[in-house]
Amino acid sequence: MKFFKKLFNIPIKEDKDIQRQEVNLSLDDLFVHNFIKKGGKFLYCLKEEEVKENIKSILFENNWSKISVTNAELLPYLNKKEVAVDSIFKKSLPFFTTCEHLIADNGDILFSSNQLKSNKLSEHSENFIVYATTSQLVRNTNEGLTGIKTNSKGILPTNISSVKDYEINKIDDNFLNYGNSNSKNLYLLLLEDL
Repeated sequence: MKFFKKLFNIPIKEDKDIQRQEVNLSLDDLFVHNFIKKGGKFLYCLKEEEVKENIKSILFENNWSKISVTNAELLPYLNKKEVAVDSIFKKSLPFFTTCEHLIADNGDILFSSNQLKSNKLSEHSENFIVYATTSQLVRNTNEGLTGIKTNSKGILPTNISSVKDYEINKIDDNFLNYGNSNSKNLYLLLLEDL
């Protein structure tokens, strides 16, 4: 049809009327999409047994025989016969931790002093394994900060920061981030709890 229009010099009307339609993703789909787009490694778990299996696989894949865990609630997920656990933070060891919230609109993971203690995020290991649940998903950073305030009975945690990039060697040209690299090689174990 376009051939005849060109042959007889009839102007061709382009289909510029077709516009992109916005797709509304669910909160968990939006987070996963943004998280993976930034280079994060995502493992979805339906049962706690799957969390244990996935941690075992991550440790085996990376040849990690020792791991740093500062949260005693995470110890049941580790087989102490297969991996040595250090309860004192060491930058040289991969760090297994929880988080405050998962930010869906940009794929960030929000931490506080509850996980990081008094150390800055940039002072921690480059290798993180984060355990989170689907109930920790929030739409944006404001909701995450509100959630921290709501969940903290009395004493608010300090040192609130987020991992924004999951590629270690990525060069950030943003001058506001100069000297503040919070890039991490990060595995996220997300357990369905809703």
